[in-house]
Amino acid sequence: MYLIFMILAANFQDIMFPVLMVLAIIIFGFLSYYLGRKQTILRKFSKFNLRSINQFKNNELTKITGKVLHVHEPFVVPFTKRKCVIYYIKIEQKKSSGKNSYWKTLVEEEKVQDFFIKVEGEVVMVKPVKEPKNYYNYLVEDKSVSSGFLNNPTPEFKKILNRYNIESETILGFNKTLRYSERILEVGETVTIGGVAKWKSIKEPIKGYSYSKIAALESSVTQKLIITDLPEAKTQKRKRI
Repeated sequence: MYLIFMILAANFQDIMFPVLMVLAIIIFGFLSYYLGRKQTILRKFSKFNLRSINQFKNNELTKITGKVLHVHEPFVVPFTKRKCVIYYIKIEQKKSSGKNSYWKTLVEEEKVQDFFIKVEGEVVMVKPVKEPKNYYNYLVEDKSVSSGFLNNPTPEFKKILNRYNIESETILGFNKTLRYSERILEVGETVTIGGVAKWKSIKEPIKGYSYSKIAALESSVTQKLIITDLPEAKTQKRKRI
């Protein structure tokens, strides 16, 4: 009887170990997805009210989707040379430590400026600030490029590396494993913004805008601006019954 029990126990362990491993992988994958930046920002929009611009109410959490218009001279993103009001770039190098490898960040750069959102002929002012950071954003990756073994950097990638004083080769002349990614909020692009609605008096004339007040989405002590170009975040008009 004892022998039978030991055999069954051993078989149970053999069966349960792979089952537990699969469950652990599934749970880890789900948590990584659910807690990832993309899903987090989509969930954040759930507490914002969808309003048209003429329905803005002061201090109400409001979201809106529209086209990006620049207020100042727009940025020109380093690689693709497109005009934008926000950009985020990262350059990384693959490193090895024993049997493990990892990506080391060499350059991480983000720039933001004030901009308008245009919806059906009306505009909303948005003012993201980096210090102290008053926004939470997720921008879709617009461009990526890499180099490595048997993969020489393109002339365009080489210019970016030179701009940031990064050598593309090792001392022995082999290509370093490097990658560049670029995320931007381009002028004319569709964006969804969430923030605290305000009506602001205009102290200085704004080119192309003739009203004395302008709608704005702002941050507060407890609420950051939410900015994304994810298609899933687009606000939809309520259907008429």
